[in-house]
Amino acid sequence: MKVLILIFTLLITTSCLATDFDAKQEREAITNTLTSFHLAATKAEGEKYFSLLTDDAIFLGTDASERWSKTEFKAFALPYFSQGKGWEYVAQERNISFTPANNIAFFDELLFNKNYGLCRGSGVLVKTAQGWKISQYNLAVMLPNAIAKDISKQIQAYQIKVNKSNESK
Repeated sequence: MKVLILIFTLLITTSCLATDFDAKQEREAITNTLTSFHLAATKAEGEKYFSLLTDDAIFLGTDASERWSKTEFKAFALPYFSQGKGWEYVAQERNISFTPANNIAFFDELLFNKNYGLCRGSGVLVKTAQGWKISQYNLAVMLPNAIAKDISKQIQAYQIKVNKSNESK
């Protein structure tokens, strides 16, 4: 009987916790985090920008070599920010989904940048005591299928050239 009471109590507690989650409100909070992240980059506000990342965050850039820890990315970006140089990515569309525990969210967003055109940002956010923070951000340039083979050939030729150059050093 005690076991049944315990199970019943756990079921009620779990169902109450599940109903406390407001997906619409959490999506708005995540949208605010991501929008603030992009706005801080546009305004070259380094402190604000990096405060929106978890301490162990990873930033993946458009180049294959760009896999930065938060510390590494700060070292790269802060000199630009300190000169008032940022970068502007404007969200055109955003999708957000949650893990069953509702404390981790996945997102993808289409972004526009005047230099790269349409890009995609995607990643993971975690809910912290300070709100939603970005744990991983992945920035990709969108490559239309109609020109993918031609661009891929250019990338391969470039990689061969770089590899040969590195071998001769």
